[in-house]
Amino acid sequence: MSDFNDDRRARHILVAGASGTLGRRVCAALLRRGHRVSGLARHLPASLVEAGVAPLIADAAGWSRPQWHAALAGVDAVVNAIGIFEQSADQGFEALHGHLPRALFGACEDLGVALAVQVSALGADDLADTPYHRSKRDADHWLLEQRLPAVVVQPSLIFAPDGPSARLFLGLASLPVLPLPAGGRQPLQPIHVDDAAEAIAALLDDPLRWRGRRVALVGPAPLSLSGYLQALRVAMGLRPAWTLQVPARLAAAGAVLAGRLPGSLLGPDSWRMLQRGNVADASDTAALLGAPPRPPERFIDPAIAPALRWRAQWRWLSWIARLSLAFIWIFTAFVSGFVYPRADSFALLAGVGVPAAMQPVALHAAVLMDLALGLATLFAPARWRLMVWWSQAALMLFYTAVLTLFLPQFWWHPYGPLSKNLAILALLALLIADDAARRPLRRSAWNT
Repeated sequence: MSDFNDDRRARHILVAGASGTLGRRVCAALLRRGHRVSGLARHLPASLVEAGVAPLIADAAGWSRPQWHAALAGVDAVVNAIGIFEQSADQGFEALHGHLPRALFGACEDLGVALAVQVSALGADDLADTPYHRSKRDADHWLLEQRLPAVVVQPSLIFAPDGPSARLFLGLASLPVLPLPAGGRQPLQPIHVDDAAEAIAALLDDPLRWRGRRVALVGPAPLSLSGYLQALRVAMGLRPAWTLQVPARLAAAGAVLAGRLPGSLLGPDSWRMLQRGNVADASDTAALLGAPPRPPERFIDPAIAPALRWRAQWRWLSWIARLSLAFIWIFTAFVSGFVYPRADSFALLAGVGVPAAMQPVALHAAVLMDLALGLATLFAPARWRLMVWWSQAALMLFYTAVLTLFLPQFWWHPYGPLSKNLAILALLALLIADDAARRPLRRSAWNT
């Protein structure tokens, strides 16, 4: 392989995790610098292939050295941007942060690859106290002990408009009142994803300066969690908000509960990371970029700020909608099963043509169905939500049609028990449209 230090000609660079939030932007930055790029991922966006990235579509988590040798043929440098923040049944830290980088970089050393860049995380050091940070730290230590020329980049909290962590912080920042755990004094130094990608691409143009080092990629200056949320509000075009101090113990308990929700980025580990802080000297980042990295107030392009603001607000508005729906279904089940006189319930069932012998069965079935839909509203995994919304809409339409046919007087009831169904159906239509629009964008968390 060529010596990376002889000139700055175009290289062949393999980006592992090329479809991830950071990985695909690293690919684009390398292409802009004239490099030949191969992208390894389970699924590669068509836009990258059209831009010139050579696709290598595979799940490399269990690859052996020979498989890596084949993938690395003719490669001058490697950027490993594969990572996960939370473990799942089929994706664990040991496999993706332990076995995979060791197999990849071991194969790089076998073939004489000129440079390996490991995308780690700020906080993956000797003070690491979460499984995520420890798994990253162990891989970093191992890599820098090898003979392979290598650099470990350690990004701080990365802001990407389409990234999961940014969606979380934008949602919090868009609230009418900002809840600040433990006063919101935790130190952060977030970096925009485009700055992080450009810094990595610049590093590959001048590796001799950085080889063998851990390089922090951070924003221009530390700021508190409170300051970060207020800065994001400014970037979204919102006025500064009032704040609500949340005691640390209450915030910790909330993190435990949030960690049990499907797809939640909040949990005990993320709470510990936040409490520890995430800051470093910004001089290396500025040197790579040739200018200071952008501050949070400039994280959002003004052209997309209105759309991003609405998406951020919809995150918590949709939860209000879901909680409201869940309450309606669960409360209806409770009232029907334990409060409303059974004789009156049976009279209603008789009014719609249910035989007397089947009325207890029909009542119990309705109660169980309402309860199940209420619980599913709160706890169903993302992949099932569309089915939950359509099931609720179908049941509401069925109830409305049956009562309209057999008991039309409920349309003229002063409390409007049937007319309110129209508002619920409209809310369900919003949830259906939202989940249907986002479904094609959901992908595995295999890539950073």
